[in-house]
Amino acid sequence: MTDVALVHDYLTQRGGAERVVLSLLDTFPGAPVYTSLYDLPGTFAEFAAADVRPSPLDRSRLLARHHRLALPLLARTFDRMTVDAEVAVCSTSGWAHGARVTGRKVVYCHTPARWLYQTDRYVGESGRAARLAVALLGHRLRRWDREAALSADRYVVNSTVVRERVRELYGLEAEVVPPPPALTPEGESRPVPGLEPGFVLCVSRLLPYKNVGRVTAAFASLADERLVVAGGGPELERLRRTAPPNVHVLGRVGDQELRWLYASCAGIVAASYEDFGLTPLEAASFGRPASVLRFGGFLDTVRDGETGTFFDAPDEPTIAAAVERLLRGSWDAELLRAHARTFGAERFVARMREIADGSPSPGTGTRKPSVGGYSLHRTEDTLPTNSKPESR
Repeated sequence: MTDVALVHDYLTQRGGAERVVLSLLDTFPGAPVYTSLYDLPGTFAEFAAADVRPSPLDRSRLLARHHRLALPLLARTFDRMTVDAEVAVCSTSGWAHGARVTGRKVVYCHTPARWLYQTDRYVGESGRAARLAVALLGHRLRRWDREAALSADRYVVNSTVVRERVRELYGLEAEVVPPPPALTPEGESRPVPGLEPGFVLCVSRLLPYKNVGRVTAAFASLADERLVVAGGGPELERLRRTAPPNVHVLGRVGDQELRWLYASCAGIVAASYEDFGLTPLEAASFGRPASVLRFGGFLDTVRDGETGTFFDAPDEPTIAAAVERLLRGSWDAELLRAHARTFGAERFVARMREIADGSPSPGTGTRKPSVGGYSLHRTEDTLPTNSKPESR
């Protein structure tokens, strides 16, 4: 097998991107994981068995526990990182694609940096520090980001909407390889005390662009229904203070509790601006439908009327009406499970191994120029005329 190393932005939280890294570790057993910051208590326990190699920035425990404080330092951190392997697979939503490599570089992009290109949506009303950082450093960081993207030999993305962003921002044609649902019914399940089955579930990190506050507020008009919110993040305490009485904000839960929540819910709801719609797939693997915002990655992972329903705006009346439609609907649990299986781990593992071994992208025969042996379409006018990708 090809000698592969993995690179990831930071391992400090429990999110979909970190689950993808675990899937990549299953794909490339024994691969070292290079990262800027590593906080094992804050991320998935499975990383304890991995060869994680954090940068010198990790010596600051404050930054490891609060990675957003390190944003102005991350570009330089990865610029100084050298990954020695035949192939470096860089899992990134902003930084890891800037690592310098001795072999080929494959970028698995979850999305171009949200805080850099979608600042208002990502940081919300309280993100003054992030807005200031973008105002002061944004031009330089966007140029660095584009040069880092163009240093890749191969660009892979998780969804069609991210493929469009990569095309628009970098002028690159990327292959879509959706990640598998990492949490499935196989495994131990543990009930959450004080909850009876039949609730609606929202599984999300609690960040402004996830719109969880809009979901909790919607249940003020659904007094006969219950909502359970599972996930941690900066908005946790605010949501606990403002949630209606029929909403239970649990905070972060373990995988055992999360399996029970999926199996015990009537369906899930998500109003977030997602790059990849992971939670509907996890719910579908338990035979549960989803009601989601008609946006982004959800368009790839939800079939309207078969595995769930869409709503068109993340506002309280629209979300409430969508939840009512979900609860009144009749759903085929086996069809839902079959849908989830089409995104299974075997497909992901097989394709990522092919890519690491040098298999060409589907339909790339007429694309040029060729970069590093792979066809990447570059639109020259997406870059400033004095920008030139360098060896990274």
